[in-house]
Amino acid sequence: MPFTGKATYSAGSNLPELAEDIADVVGIVSPYETPLLDHLGDPQRSATSTVHQWLEDTLLPNSDTLTGNAFVDPLTDTVVSVANTERFRVGDQIQVEGQSEVMLVTATGTQISLVRGYGGTTPQALVDDTALSILGNAALEGDNAPSARFTNRARASNYTQIFTSGVEVSGSQLAAQQAVIADELDYQKQERLRELVRDLENCVINGVSPQADAQGSSTVRRTMKGIIPFLQTNVEDAGGAVLTEEFLNQTMRSIWEQSEGGIDTIVVGGFQKRGINQFIASSRGYDAQTTRFRDLVSVYESDFGVCRVILSRWMPRDAALLLDSSRIDVLPLAGRSFHYKPLAATGDNTSGQVIGEYTLELRNENAHGLIRNLQAA
Repeated sequence: MPFTGKATYSAGSNLPELAEDIADVVGIVSPYETPLLDHLGDPQRSATSTVHQWLEDTLLPNSDTLTGNAFVDPLTDTVVSVANTERFRVGDQIQVEGQSEVMLVTATGTQISLVRGYGGTTPQALVDDTALSILGNAALEGDNAPSARFTNRARASNYTQIFTSGVEVSGSQLAAQQAVIADELDYQKQERLRELVRDLENCVINGVSPQADAQGSSTVRRTMKGIIPFLQTNVEDAGGAVLTEEFLNQTMRSIWEQSEGGIDTIVVGGFQKRGINQFIASSRGYDAQTTRFRDLVSVYESDFGVCRVILSRWMPRDAALLLDSSRIDVLPLAGRSFHYKPLAATGDNTSGQVIGEYTLELRNENAHGLIRNLQAA
């Protein structure tokens, strides 16, 4: 018996007797992942004021620079000028970077006096503007205690920044049965939260504070300073060069020389991540049974640190961040982590806002580094 039922194609554009067929997933094309925040993890504490402060300290320096010298004989001169005479004590053994000669400090003042070729080492020509290392000091047996020396702790700070987004859903939309969406209000909360967390990571990397009235006012928004604006000491200008392993190691070594611990996180955007992947291009090998092509560096291990390579959409295209993640925290103001705050209804709707207040604590900025002006095209 032939089929005589009504076909769907004969019903025209309206099919009132057919149920809707809608997939149970809402596609979201906008990126909202936060790889750096995920890597840093949740902090163990919170900020307690809109001005968040922390203390930093350093050990007494054990290096300096020869500077301002007009040598009569660089091989025999015994009185030299240095950038910071207060770093030296009588009895210090010192050495010029890259030379084998050891010298003994015999007097300090506006200049330092030296015994050249100490301990049988061979004198070498001194060159102005070269680095000096203080090897150590030997005290005389039975001598009085030396004068106390110490460093002063410094107070660093950052401001909290408020992140907020409004939510409003009509009474009809709440009452009507939604395709896929069980609760429109909850769905809108989740969407706004994704956007705010995305913005938080972007500000943690790139945010700046206003130059005037950083605390904020009725007309000035209080904003946090991000990682990139914090960094001043170890900022390398690549001059448009390609990011190479040699250049990356050179920067990591510079940071290692002035900080304990070391770099454990490299943060880059898509272009520079492809550059890091090229570090292993010449050593890839495949056999006839290989069916998977791998072109990925997720961990970079060098003499100066084992680094997780983080791919973040929010990094500048021409930059690479080298971070010690143990010195970084993203803190909420106490009681102000992201949450939904209902607002009074002013009509036939339910309204509120998703709100949170956060700041960045980046300790010892010279323990981190930044490479800028890399080739990015």
